[in-house]
Amino acid sequence: MSAAGKKVSTKQVVYKKTSRDKSVAMYLGKRDFVDHLDHIEPVDGVIVVDTGYVKDRKIYCRLSCIFHYGKEDMDVIGHPFSRDLYVSTIQIYPPTEETAHPLTKLQERLLKKVGDKAYPFCFQLPDHLPCSVYLQPSPSEPDKCCSVDFEILSFCVQSLEDKIHKKSSSRLMIRKVQFAPDKSGPQPTAEISRHFLMSDDPLHLEASLDKETYYHGDPINVNIKVKNNSNKLAKGVKVSVEQLTQVVLYSKDKYVQEVAVEETDEQVAPSASLCKTYTLLPLAANNIEKHGIALDGKLKQEETNLASSTMIKPGVAKDVLGMLVSYSVKVKLTIPGVLGDLTSSDVIVELPFMLMNPNPDTSKDEEDNEMAIEDCPDVQDAADGEADDD
Repeated sequence: MSAAGKKVSTKQVVYKKTSRDKSVAMYLGKRDFVDHLDHIEPVDGVIVVDTGYVKDRKIYCRLSCIFHYGKEDMDVIGHPFSRDLYVSTIQIYPPTEETAHPLTKLQERLLKKVGDKAYPFCFQLPDHLPCSVYLQPSPSEPDKCCSVDFEILSFCVQSLEDKIHKKSSSRLMIRKVQFAPDKSGPQPTAEISRHFLMSDDPLHLEASLDKETYYHGDPINVNIKVKNNSNKLAKGVKVSVEQLTQVVLYSKDKYVQEVAVEETDEQVAPSASLCKTYTLLPLAANNIEKHGIALDGKLKQEETNLASSTMIKPGVAKDVLGMLVSYSVKVKLTIPGVLGDLTSSDVIVELPFMLMNPNPDTSKDEEDNEMAIEDCPDVQDAADGEADDD
């Protein structure tokens, strides 16, 4: 068979996290779980139990959504503020009828691969939870951050009232994500006419984008038309992409940051016109020093992109979503006044748009793909007072 006719083998990565005492080992087929708006993917996996070591103790699995707000003065003992937005705990071993559910295809494959001491778990996230997001701290205060995180904790205890020890627990960070909708909305356009004193006719500014939804890494073309029928000189054109992040759960803080900008000294004289396309490229890599930039949630120390636009489901209150992220293109013309720049005025239009990741092709069947186990290092210690050793 020719190389072109051979079937390409793709490995499916399975993430593994083992407790220090080897009592539990957690396996996940993925770490990004998609909110499709009409449904959310279940968080499913298996836990391998060393029944000889565990003996008469129980194994539990806990899924948590945590909002962190990292101001050191929030707590009298010096710890950042955090709040559990959602916690669900189920008993894995010994198995119970209450937690029994039909096996997913992934769980069937994992049970065959890791042996008969594996026990499945499955969580269904509620509709109202936010997506994973991370507010970039300032370089001088890297520990003071704001984020919405999801984590799965498996642990071995005699009962749920017992203290959870690090050596008998394993923890994996996961993410809840949204992808761009299949159908994009109408093409964003905006226009404004500005009248000036002692001028019979206005200056007209019109701007548009090629589409409503852009993917991370896509250039954004901003089409601008200026018709200056006034007697004023339009001096200077500034085109920028602004990210607006609203911390709606706790502090009501707002962060407005330019994540891409182009500024020129182009002039539009009275009775003249300007028709031009500016290209902007908003990237997290170009904003690593800015405090208050929202990024998609991190799993490890890998690079991530700017936070995706928040899509709000009908009927879900905004104040439970932790942080809301939106984007707009702002076009600004500067009109010098009688005293020059000291008395200048601006003509501004804004174009809201969505910045997201593309919806991946999930039509490919992964059942025949070979599983590759990846051991995950510690990414976060267990919560203070909950999983500390004696």
